[in-house]
Amino acid sequence: MFRTALRNVLAHKARLLMTVLAVMLGVAFVSGTLVFTDTLSQAFRSQSAKSYDDVAVAVSMYPSPEEAAKTPGLSQDVIDRIGKLDGVTSVSGRVDGFAGVPDKDGKLIGVGWSNKGTNFAPGADGKDRAYDFTQGAGPLQDGQIALDQATAAKGGYKVGDTVRVATNGPVKEYTLSGVFTTEDGAVSAGGSLVLFDNPVAQQQYVKPGFYRDATVVAAPGTDADKLLDEVLKVVPKAATAQTGQALADQQAKDIEAGLGALKQVLLGFAGIALFVGVFLIANTFTMLVAQRTKELALMRAVGASRKQITRSVLAEAGLVGLIASVVGYGLGIALAVGLRAGMNAFDLKVPDGPLVLGTTPLVAALAVGILITMFAAWLPGRRAAKIPPVAAMSSVHAAATTKSLVVRNSIGAALTALGAVLIVLGAGKGGDDGRMFIAGGAFVTLIGVIVLIPLLSRPVIAVIRPLFVGLFGVSGKLAGLNAVRNPRRTGATASALAIGLTLVTGLSVLGTTVGSALDKMTTDQIRADYMISMASGGGMNTDALAAIEKAPGATAVSPQLAGWFSLNGKDVSASGVTPGDIERLIKLDTVKGSLDSLGEGKIAVAEKTATKQGWKVGDTLPVEFGDKQKGKLTVGAVFEDSEFVSPVVIDAEIITAHEQQSYIPQIFVSMDGGASAANEKALAKAMGDNPAITVMDQKDIRDLFGGQINMLLNIMYGLLAMALLIAILGVVNTLAMSVFERQQEIGMLRAIGLDRRRVKRMVRLEAVVISLFGAVVGIGLGSFLGWAIGETMKSSLPGYALVLPWDRIGIFLVLAGLVGVLAAMWPARSAAKLNMLAAIKAE
Repeated sequence: MFRTALRNVLAHKARLLMTVLAVMLGVAFVSGTLVFTDTLSQAFRSQSAKSYDDVAVAVSMYPSPEEAAKTPGLSQDVIDRIGKLDGVTSVSGRVDGFAGVPDKDGKLIGVGWSNKGTNFAPGADGKDRAYDFTQGAGPLQDGQIALDQATAAKGGYKVGDTVRVATNGPVKEYTLSGVFTTEDGAVSAGGSLVLFDNPVAQQQYVKPGFYRDATVVAAPGTDADKLLDEVLKVVPKAATAQTGQALADQQAKDIEAGLGALKQVLLGFAGIALFVGVFLIANTFTMLVAQRTKELALMRAVGASRKQITRSVLAEAGLVGLIASVVGYGLGIALAVGLRAGMNAFDLKVPDGPLVLGTTPLVAALAVGILITMFAAWLPGRRAAKIPPVAAMSSVHAAATTKSLVVRNSIGAALTALGAVLIVLGAGKGGDDGRMFIAGGAFVTLIGVIVLIPLLSRPVIAVIRPLFVGLFGVSGKLAGLNAVRNPRRTGATASALAIGLTLVTGLSVLGTTVGSALDKMTTDQIRADYMISMASGGGMNTDALAAIEKAPGATAVSPQLAGWFSLNGKDVSASGVTPGDIERLIKLDTVKGSLDSLGEGKIAVAEKTATKQGWKVGDTLPVEFGDKQKGKLTVGAVFEDSEFVSPVVIDAEIITAHEQQSYIPQIFVSMDGGASAANEKALAKAMGDNPAITVMDQKDIRDLFGGQINMLLNIMYGLLAMALLIAILGVVNTLAMSVFERQQEIGMLRAIGLDRRRVKRMVRLEAVVISLFGAVVGIGLGSFLGWAIGETMKSSLPGYALVLPWDRIGIFLVLAGLVGVLAAMWPARSAAKLNMLAAIKAE
């Protein structure tokens, strides 16, 4: 039986090619994901370990606001005491924060969050162990900086040039003293690194004489654990310390966890591709077994048992799966190399390191490919083994029994109904719990629709068929009839396309709906002409606010200052704003009281918070501010909830009076004459043409939210393309098998006058009908899921309303038709080239 299976694989190479391709693509995605994430993980782990090669102990101190008022970090005295411990050869204190450098056109180099500044900390030999200088030397004066090699190259800077550097304060000019290479993670992530003279860095990021971190280098043979115990005795209680090895291990775990999310997403899409591939494989083996019915019956007649027949089909599937797995693994390695190169091309730099080819990706590739193929082929093999030899020789087995169809349709209807109920319940429940219900319901519904899809094929195709008959005449009529001749085959083929389009449509409906809600929220709530923020995502200081207030043409300016106070032992976040201006910049509809009370030192509270806390206008709240001073705040207004301010709004001057350093995420501005190029330029000039500060008009603000959604959708579309490609292969496979089975019929049609052009058209239209059928099912189910998931987010999105992206749905239908046309090219050409006399004689 094994020799028979091998012979059948070799005899049907062309027919099994599509199955091999489907399995190969899925396996490539799985193995490529594993190799890629293993390679990334090893590269970052090696980089992390290298950074801490000679670090015995690492100390950090990031105190709370209360502690920072007394001791903002590690003092120079603490650093000196650590340096005097036995076995310590050197101690380097570090501070860091945001620092951005523009290119020659004034645009920020790198991405804001990965642009970093720190201090140059030379040892007794005048060198800083963390940096290797390729040009010049480190900064040793107030007006000097050094740049990493990649940033210097992008900006076209050379030693001696003047470089503008943006931090959270005003832009300043420095002289470039040197260019260096480093293993710093900010540079590896495609960002930039600026080295300042030590006092300058301390002044900018902490306080003169203080550091945030310190690295301790010990003499050879020093016990790191014992040294750690000694270090802990001399550092403040608010500081944390650990050995360099422990820190490297912790960073390795953090890297693993960070890459774990990426791995799960990619493997999820690989699973979808394999799930779609199951239908193609099952369809292929069903048709192959059907075409070998008489052969299998003869084998049964000469003594082969049912188990042997089933094992023969499974052995055939195992061989196909093995071939596909091996090729898919090789393709996965190429995919991993391509992904790594792609990250570097987008400035998402990956540290140098070898490609990691572990045993897990290889085992996973073989296991997934072989098991998936054998699982998909098991049912066709089992069905073939059950056919009585005499019935098989007479070919009366082809029609499914009424009983089997009734059982199948009943199971499909029950599963679909159960899944739909779970989805509706989840939509009503909302939140994370509701989404769990929807996830379970979606899976059950999808399985139910797949089981039920042969029954759905007749009514759905019956609706489409008149259009084809009217446009294409006899060819269209024959195509419609052929599409429903074998509902199981048509259903299995359409299922693959339906699954892909269910996911694509669901994402599109959800993305369009959420994007529309965010756009409406932005349009309705932001009255300001501009929103100003840091490219790094960090906060601005009061100097930037003062500069904007003095900008020519500014008619209303208010920060959205991040503040807080304590009430009954619990911290309450508050937005510090400018009274009188804020209501001209952000829509804050009052429910009770008046926002004018902000100017009197009172607070305004969001409606939901006021209801939850039981606060009313006129209530006085005993509070404690960040500097431990106590006071009383009176509720002066209750306003409708807004996404652009905290639940509590207060005069910014009250917050700044109790905080050493203010944190301003956004500043809203209205200008005389509204948004214009001249006003935008005036604001940029007022802030010293700071490349790290972005000035966004209302369109930019809408794009900020909507652009993220569209980018996410495009990534999802790209990842789902593999599933759709497998679905296309399924259509090609089905049509090729159909043409093979209908040789005699096609020969008869040719003999009675159907020319080659119309034969081609008939096969093409049959493919289009099947593709459109799958598309209609997928779009309907996807829209339902998109609505349900959207309902769970309704409470957190003001102005939420379901939006169906009719333009994209239309594109999906057109693409489905195009898929049918492309998939039918080879089968249609084969059908048209059949010799009519030879075809008529074919069995």
